[in-house]
Amino acid sequence: MDLDALVDRVRTEFIELPGLRLTLAQATRLWSLEPAVCREILDVLVSSRFLRWTPTGTIVRADR
Repeated sequence: MDLDALVDRVRTEFIELPGLRLTLAQATRLWSLEPAVCREILDVLVSSRFLRWTPTGTIVRADR
């Protein structure tokens, strides 16, 4: 799967589950991704302001 498709997949998960909160390790397991790939996807979504990191180290929708 290419990076754009993976970004869309992760974005869709957060749209369908608006209360979703995951650590990097949890996200890596949930989507069966290598940690570096998962981090890259999350970084894309953070830089687009769709997701944000919380002070406790979880990733959540930016509007939450």
